[in-house]
Amino acid sequence: MSDATQIALAQQALSRATATLAVQAEVLADEFARGNLADYGGADALRLFAAVVRAGGGNDLQVMGSA
Repeated sequence: MSDATQIALAQQALSRATATLAVQAEVLADEFARGNLADYGGADALRLFAAVVRAGGGNDLQVMGSA
């Protein structure tokens, strides 16, 4: 597999993982908000985490030695 193909696949995987983490953090935050889980500031922390994950992107992958 070429370097470009490997990078494209890695970027796609990272993008999907980012989206999954952000969605799961939001779902867990909603469970805190509904009172289904004991909340010790977790909902706010999870929403912040979701925002940071979404903002972080993940499109900075490069072939080692090509920077």
